[in-house]
Formats: sequence, C-alpha cells, structure tokens
Amino acid sequence: MDDVQNQLAKPSSDEVRRLWKMQSLEPLWESPTAHKPDPGPEAAHIWHWSDVRPLIEHAFHETSPAAVERRVLQYIPPRAIEAGEERTVGNLTAALQCLLPGEVARPHRHTMNAVRFVIEEGGVITEVDGKDCPMEYGDLVLTPAWCWHGHRHVGSKPSIWLDVLDVPLHMALGTVVFQPPPMMNMPKTMADAAFMVPNILPVERLETRTHSPIYRYPYSDALKALAVAPASPDGARRVRYANPETGGPAMSLLDSLMIEIDVGTTTLPTRSNASIFCLVVEGEGAVTIGDQTLSFAARDTFTVPPGNWRTMTAISDKVRIYQVSDVDMLQRLGLLREEAGDAA
Repeated sequence: MDDVQNQLAKPSSDEVRRLWKMQSLEPLWESPTAHKPDPGPEAAHIWHWSDVRPLIEHAFHETSPAAVERRVLQYIPPRAIEAGEERTVGNLTAALQCLLPGEVARPHRHTMNAVRFVIEEGGVITEVDGKDCPMEYGDLVLTPAWCWHGHRHVGSKPSIWLDVLDVPLHMALGTVVFQPPPMMNMPKTMADAAFMVPNILPVERLETRTHSPIYRYPYSDALKALAVAPASPDGARRVRYANPETGGPAMSLLDSLMIEIDVGTTTLPTRSNASIFCLVVEGEGAVTIGDQTLSFAARDTFTVPPGNWRTMTAISDKVRIYQVSDVDMLQRLGLLREEAGDAA
C-alpha cells in the first residue's frame, strides 16, 4: 500500500521540470552543449572591398557622428546569432568607421580596448588622452580601455578606417562601461619622442598602465621593421606592434601583427584556438581556412575562426596583412593552443 501511495504522490516529469523552472534550475543532462562532441570550427568569412566600398557611401548620407556618436558599419558574418550580438569572430568585433571632411566625433571612453587601422585617405586626427595621433593610410592607432578618444577630420576627402574591439569579451564578463563627455580625470602622458631611441627608455614613469605609452604606429615604421625581420617557420615574416616599455603587445588583450609574404610563397599550415581578423593592406593572393579557399585583394577583410588550419599564398608582388587577435588574452589565461603542420 505504501508503494502505491508513493507512486501516486510522485510528480510527473513535466511537473518536476515546472518545479525546477520555478526555482531557476535546469537539468545539465538536457543541455544541447554540455558533454557533447566539439561541433568543429566556425566557417571563415571574407568581405571584398569592391563590394563594401560603394555601400559606405550610403552611410555618409544616412547619418552623422553628431546624431549617432560614431558612424560605423559592423562586420557581422552570416550565421545564427542572438539579437544584439555584436561579434565578428570569437572575442572580436570588427567594423568600418568613416568621417567626412569637417566632421567631429566627440570624445568618449569605455572599458573595451580598440585598435584603429586606416584603410582609405587620411586627414583625421584621433586624440587619445590628450595626445594628437594623425591617421594616414596604413597607420595603426590605439585607443586602449578607459582612454578618452575622439576624432576630427581636418582633410579634404572622406576617411575610412578599421575598428577592432574586444566587445564580446566584455559583454560575456559583464564589464561593459561607457562614459560620455565631458572629459575628466585625464592622465598625464609623455611625448612619443621619449620612446623613440632604440634600446633606451626614460627612467621616469608617469603611471603604471597595461598598454603602450605610444598610441600611433606609422605604416612606414612597420615597413622598416618588416624589411629586416627574419622569416617565421611557416615562411611569412611577422612583426608585432609592441609596448616599448615591456616588449609585449602594444595593448592588453588585443594583439596586432603585420605579416608579409613574398610573391609565389605559400605558407605552411598553422592552426590556433585564437580568434583572428585580417585586413589585406597590400597585394593579391589567396587564403585557405579550413576547407575554404578565398581569393583576396587590397582592403579585403576576412575572419579566421578558432580551430581552423590556415595557409596563405601571395600571387602579386608582396602581400602585407594586418592581423588582430585575442592571442594575448588566451596566453594570459594559459589557454592558448597553436600548431604548425607540414607542407601538403
């Protein structure tokens, strides 16, 4: 009789799940992802400049920085995403920002790190914590986390640059903070010239920060470094945009490289669990990412999602590619995994 009563008192599975849900509990064994095999790496995506550039003209007509803070078009690959997801690849959000002559994007600051790489024209000055950083083709400008930064266009032609930020990481961690003007608590900065003598640094430090004291890295300097850089094991040459005080990445969490590949060279396969976004600065070629082979030309951009094998081939002159990734973040957490393969 007791067994019968116990059976009658036992709630149904549906009732059990209703009770769990009332207390905000979910069974792990019914999760679509827990303890399941890795679904494999996400597919890469490429944006061809010949397709994208005409569409930027519409952004100039649709709005202005005065109305929307920043005139930006985000790179969002075609995939199933949740509403409001601002992710280009892994922990990175990439976008195109554009200004017309005479326009000003007012200063603000946020907890997300950002890099700016100039794609078209110049004439823009980005002010970072009070330091003016002219932006010309191929220049890299840093706007590290919690640094005040604004843009003003003093040139005569439209200017376009690549933005890459670690937005998805901060959204996942719940650390997104945005502060509009007026600017306050401006830190003291030191002139870039103080760090321009090779192998010699000033003894004085204004404050301890996790990013480079230099915010602008001219393209001409990157080319000089590439000209004397040794080849990497895969056959390309690589230089890192570095913090002169530490020798490490110029900015915490976002790692920037310039890659150069000689004409006719195909790099050996490499693979990483880092999230990578690439901008072709010069040259034409092809990249194989996983089972996709994508042809590229100057100003094209593409993703290398984690876990994909990658090779690159230069088919005209030298190919130069700006690469930004979350390698530094993974390395700090002890999670970075990188592999090199053999020639096919």
